[in-house]
Amino acid sequence: MLFILTGDIQIGKTRWLESTCRKLAADGIPCAGVVAPGVWVPSEHGDANGFEKLGIDNLLLPQGERIPFARRRDLAQAEGTFDPNSQSAQMQLGWEISDDAIVQVNAHFDLIAARTHHNGRQSLLVVDELGRLELIRNQGLTSALALLDEGPSPAFPHALIVVRDALVDLARERFAPSWGDPALVSPTQDAEEAIRRAFKATC
Repeated sequence: MLFILTGDIQIGKTRWLESTCRKLAADGIPCAGVVAPGVWVPSEHGDANGFEKLGIDNLLLPQGERIPFARRRDLAQAEGTFDPNSQSAQMQLGWEISDDAIVQVNAHFDLIAARTHHNGRQSLLVVDELGRLELIRNQGLTSALALLDEGPSPAFPHALIVVRDALVDLARERFAPSWGDPALVSPTQDAEEAIRRAFKATC
């Protein structure tokens, strides 16, 4: 089963995903892939809670290594780290995503694919998130796309991807031939239980 976690921005999708992966792993369902927590700082220019989002990290699962992944475009330009030739710049994204970081995350997906396919253990494949680079340009996290394009396998019978509302139809169109009709979920206890039921059904 392919689960698509979607919904409005700042509703806690990544926090829910981090928590759910920890709980699943504690119950013997490892998660492999990447979660993308934001980098937030207290700021008078921040949101209703007084925090401003400056960047995005990538948390590599299952080992938990955290790498800087993206910087807000205006900050990258002010700091002199903006690369006009990067994939994110060419796509005119609001985030400056390091091409080096993309290479690192793709190498992680290549590694977990090789390892997991040989240890015989079922894992939940997690990709946070697939955006315009991936679903429109077929760029960005291409190794994650390749693994998802394979569909369910003994190693990854189920997967969860994070996709913005506006791109859900593109995700459906791409992955339905391999996975069937995906289940759209929001960050709730019901979604966590649905994932658990799916693994029980394939045990």
